[in-house]
Amino acid sequence: MDIYDELGVRKIINGNATLTRLGGSIMPSEVLAAMAEASRHFVDIDELQEMVGQRIAKLTRNEAAYVSCGAAAGIVLSVAACMTGLDPDKRARLPNTRGMKNEVIVHRCGRPGFDFAITQTGAKLVEIGTQKGTSPSQMERAINRKTAAILYFYNEVTMQGQVPLKDGIRMGGKHGVPVIVDAAAQLPPVENLWRFTWMGADLVLFSGGKGLCGPQSSGLILGRKDLIEACAFNACPRDFIGRPMKVGKEEIVGLLAALEWYLGVDHAKLMRTYEDQVRYLVEEFSGLEGVCARRSFPSEAGQPMPRAEIVFDEEKLGMTRDEILARLWQGSPAISLAPAGEGGVYVNPQTLIPGQERIISARVREVIGVR
Repeated sequence: MDIYDELGVRKIINGNATLTRLGGSIMPSEVLAAMAEASRHFVDIDELQEMVGQRIAKLTRNEAAYVSCGAAAGIVLSVAACMTGLDPDKRARLPNTRGMKNEVIVHRCGRPGFDFAITQTGAKLVEIGTQKGTSPSQMERAINRKTAAILYFYNEVTMQGQVPLKDGIRMGGKHGVPVIVDAAAQLPPVENLWRFTWMGADLVLFSGGKGLCGPQSSGLILGRKDLIEACAFNACPRDFIGRPMKVGKEEIVGLLAALEWYLGVDHAKLMRTYEDQVRYLVEEFSGLEGVCARRSFPSEAGQPMPRAEIVFDEEKLGMTRDEILARLWQGSPAISLAPAGEGGVYVNPQTLIPGQERIISARVREVIGVR
């Protein structure tokens, strides 16, 4: 019996992704130990943020760093920082942005649902382009004296229709407009921790609870020192726009421990493990009547990781893909997989404990009536 058993909460095999609604990632023992140690003492949160920020900046080859309460909170603080700087009057007026730069440029193509984090600061969204794509001239025309920032929701899959990041950075620099990159799920590859800022992006955001395997309620802001200071200026424990987005001492230390752990991982070996899990699933379902399987690349977030794609012939099997997913979700153990195309599912090894791919195979075979 564990706490979930006591509460009657189902434990789920996550073959889907590092989804917030499923709890992000599983934290390694080093992170749990650091969080437990941090919980035993009182500290000055600003001092802790400063010292941890300096350590993280050095580890990630960046000028400065700040730990936020998740990547969405990182968007709020980053946009607020671009609008207020270190001006206490502007900070006190948010979300009233009258009289300050308050427009944030985003691409219509690839725009996710997370952009509420921009508008809750009082900023105004300025969409450029169409769902089919955006030209550099459209971005150039959108920049004006009220532009506070250009924000990219980065995903290798959807970037094809957007103004290339290097061009956006060039235009932002030309007009003195900061460029923010939301790269919440863009780990791996590990090089992304410094790649975007080395390209010239002013602020880059990562989730602490996805690829880093840190606390789910943590995020990482990397970039220019003056803007990082402005993020802290707007953040808890101060009583302004960032006050509800509290990040505790345990999460701050936990994210540092997660980053140190992540930088020490043998990523080539980890990818071989993922490939082995995908290969096993592809072999398990190849040659079965009504089913085919193949390796899919990259992941749903455009990360350079493989997934297994299992495609069902719904007519031959006498059940739909959605019925299969529902039975997996309602079964024991509960299994979460991602839908793929018209009649398939993806199995993502990033969130699997080695061996769980075998449980998934057995359960899918049981559901579709194949042994």
